[in-house]
Amino acid sequence: MLLAAVALLVAACGGGSASTSAPGVSATTITLGSHQPLTGPAAPGYSEIAPASKALFDYVNSRGGVAGRTIDYRYVDDAYNPQTTASVVRKLVLQDKVFAMFNGLGTPTHQQVQGFLNTEKVPDLFVASGCTCWNQPRKYPYTTGYQPNYEIEGRILGKYINDNMGAGKVGYLLQNDDFGQAGSAGLSKQIPAADVATAQDYDVSTLTSGLGTQVSALQRAGAQVVAVFAIPAAFSLALLAAAQIGYHPTWVVSSIDADVPTLSGLLQNFSKGKAGAGLLDGIVTDSYLPFADDRGNPWIQSFKRIHDRYDAANPFDSNTVYGMAVAYNLVQLLQKAGKDLTRKSLVDAVNSADLAGPGLLPLTFSPSDHRGYEGERMARFQTGSITAFGPVFKAIEDGPITTSDQPQLPPPPGF
Repeated sequence: MLLAAVALLVAACGGGSASTSAPGVSATTITLGSHQPLTGPAAPGYSEIAPASKALFDYVNSRGGVAGRTIDYRYVDDAYNPQTTASVVRKLVLQDKVFAMFNGLGTPTHQQVQGFLNTEKVPDLFVASGCTCWNQPRKYPYTTGYQPNYEIEGRILGKYINDNMGAGKVGYLLQNDDFGQAGSAGLSKQIPAADVATAQDYDVSTLTSGLGTQVSALQRAGAQVVAVFAIPAAFSLALLAAAQIGYHPTWVVSSIDADVPTLSGLLQNFSKGKAGAGLLDGIVTDSYLPFADDRGNPWIQSFKRIHDRYDAANPFDSNTVYGMAVAYNLVQLLQKAGKDLTRKSLVDAVNSADLAGPGLLPLTFSPSDHRGYEGERMARFQTGSITAFGPVFKAIEDGPITTSDQPQLPPPPGF
């Protein structure tokens, strides 16, 4: 049944006229809004996400849209500044009258608007952050996560470290907000406290001073493995600082850093061309989506065709794959919500959603579970690419970490 429903993504959806049924919905359009870091410290790599989502929407629009309506996607720059986020989101909701907020990016930024969106009863879907705070359906019934939350990811990375690197001291490098705190909480559920040499944090607002102090502290503490929950700009600065003092731990990083072009470009920029992708070899990470390098994957093949037609000005990398994947799942939800589209019908669709593809596991929600994906697979950087290995691990914040042998479903015919 899901496959048949998803196939509607690539066909014009006729069968009667659609009528205006909610703010941001007309007989011919659905208006979505988002805040994105098109400039500022989180822009490298992440500024590609919204254009990739728009490319997917443009592709769907070219095939008739969703129930005869085309998607009008309006994303605005907040420069990864929470105060700016609050301003631009209020405008999108109160002036532009968007139907839903889609994939607003960032933990500190989106926390500024979560309460407002729920008070206004605006669907707040697939937040681009792994904060556990998006999974509060009783308090915030209109908000959902998307990627595995940082505590789940921390547990999976921590399990890998404990199972494979347990003989060495471990250090943490963390952003000093819920991003780093949740990642640390997950890591610490799997890594014995006696094995943790030190935990160092940084503030996004002071990145211009570099991360030399934190990296030196990790080296002095004898950390042979460093687990990282940091935005790509911060991690790149840490890699450069480590190289400058001859410090070569094994880096184990959050999936938000799992993109070679983004990191290598940042390294080149920060070092004024003196460092490059060679610093990335051996880094361990994880992912819940296929990698852009996996050109044999049918989802990657489809996304690449869409990219080349609608988003060719941007690189085709992991940020592009993420942007298209999350847009694909949003279209699935809109289709599930039906022709008589309302904010309530969309939230009802979320609460019974079981969305197949492009993730390594199905994306499931319920009235009591707004987490998003609940599993990842390990991967490693090597010679300019990232290769996945091992099983898909499945977990939530507590309880056993299991493995899944459920195969990834292919795209629907014609996609």
